[in-house]
Amino acid sequence: MTNFVPTREDKFSFGLWTVGWQGVDVFGGAVRPPLSPAEAVHKLAELGAYGITFHDNDVFPFGCTPAERDQHLTPFRRALEETGLAVPMVTTNLFSHPVFRDGGFTNNDRDVRRFAIRKVADNLDLAAELGARTFVAWGGREGAESGAAKDVRTALDRYKEAFDVLGSYAIEQGYDIRFAIEPKPNEPRGDILLPSIGHALAFINELEHAELVGLNPEVGHEEMASLNYAHGLAQALWHGKLFHIDLNGQHGPRYDQDLRFGAGNARGAFWTVDTVENGGYDGPRHFDFKPPRTEDMAGVWESAKACMRNYLILREKSRAFRADPEVQQALRDARVDQLAQPTLSQGETIATLRAEDFDPEEAGRRGMAFERLDQLALEHLYGVAG
Repeated sequence: MTNFVPTREDKFSFGLWTVGWQGVDVFGGAVRPPLSPAEAVHKLAELGAYGITFHDNDVFPFGCTPAERDQHLTPFRRALEETGLAVPMVTTNLFSHPVFRDGGFTNNDRDVRRFAIRKVADNLDLAAELGARTFVAWGGREGAESGAAKDVRTALDRYKEAFDVLGSYAIEQGYDIRFAIEPKPNEPRGDILLPSIGHALAFINELEHAELVGLNPEVGHEEMASLNYAHGLAQALWHGKLFHIDLNGQHGPRYDQDLRFGAGNARGAFWTVDTVENGGYDGPRHFDFKPPRTEDMAGVWESAKACMRNYLILREKSRAFRADPEVQQALRDARVDQLAQPTLSQGETIATLRAEDFDPEEAGRRGMAFERLDQLALEHLYGVAG
């Protein structure tokens, strides 16, 4: 039986803000001590992770001098060298400091927008230095709570401007970095701009350097809006825009729970892994979760280990499902294979269709056999198939 022990080849990565979260929420302060970035690197490497990601101010304080910044980065860099842990992605905090109370790129205050672009450019330099290939942009404060406060069309102009400027900067510097927009419908703002995968895809089409910009969808963010995360991943893959993924757990349309992966919607997690493993995505399997306030540091590491273990368990179940002869027959019975066939063969026209002898009444009596197929998937998920 598989022992579900992660290896570097599994490409599991964690945000420094996940295992480093001290349990602070709107109702209570920290319940865990600060975790140094270097210690997080060593512990994640020990657990079998391949990479670590971070916001700039996860590693060094907001507003510090260049010398102070280097002082904070030195032990972090040393830990990366000692462990061989990768930095596949970097992002910038444009949401914590009071200056970003109305966002960064779309802030009504022009001075703040200029500062936000400069802050991101500085972090792009660091990302390139550390070998990161993806730069995630989560616009958690880009939005509004009331109608008159934000001219949305103009805000989208400013959003586009920021990505155009930063894309040009990355090209000019010769950085091998792509940008990944992380959609979210709400929280902390009442309504966030680019709230879903579809909104972000439409926005990307209008950018000057659209080829550099893709998506970083998150389980909880899509399920908060009652959307199907696996379907969203599939569409992003179809567009060639799935640059990065954030995996966690969520129980439907409520606040952003950030549960460990697999601990929320288990059925959705199964299809997420199935889509990631079979859809052509080759990037990091990145976990963006929050260990609950109930846990001490031992519990934090148990939670991190469980994210990877749950993914590996679901990956094995997905592989068994796809290899099961009974499932393969059920897929044919459900005519899933026919969906891959073009509706019109080469050379056929509307006239060809009009000449066909098709009986819609007879076709309407055909069952689709979906229930049998879905039950087989559930039995593989529940561990009773075969």
